[in-house]
Amino acid sequence: METLKEKAEAMLQGCEVVVLTSINKEGYPRPVPMSKIKSDGISVIWMATGLNSVKTKDFLANPKAGVCFQEQGNSVALTGEVEIITDNAIKKELWQDWFIEHFTEGATDPNYVLIKFVAQHATYWIDGKFIHRKMR
Repeated sequence: METLKEKAEAMLQGCEVVVLTSINKEGYPRPVPMSKIKSDGISVIWMATGLNSVKTKDFLANPKAGVCFQEQGNSVALTGEVEIITDNAIKKELWQDWFIEHFTEGATDPNYVLIKFVAQHATYWIDGKFIHRKMR
């Protein structure tokens, strides 16, 4: 029998879009839908964005973040911190062809950065069960 964590991981693997929330300079949460490009278990999620984006500026000022996703009435809400990744080797490794629409210079485009979200807490609502978990 799968644990709730395993079910949450399977949900995350199957979803293309997550909602990522930053905290803006006024202290308000700012949720935005984001394409998930990679995840490591349930605790690390990778996304791409522009260095000059509002969310990047938010995260550079305050790395606290939230991510949520859902499927067929089940949902997962994660809180943690974001790191903005500018390392060219990692950017090339995670590059996807459709990014060219946003980053015309390809994987070396200076505006192309990665968001690495690392979860610290999880709230699962899966199969009618509600659980809060510390991740680390």
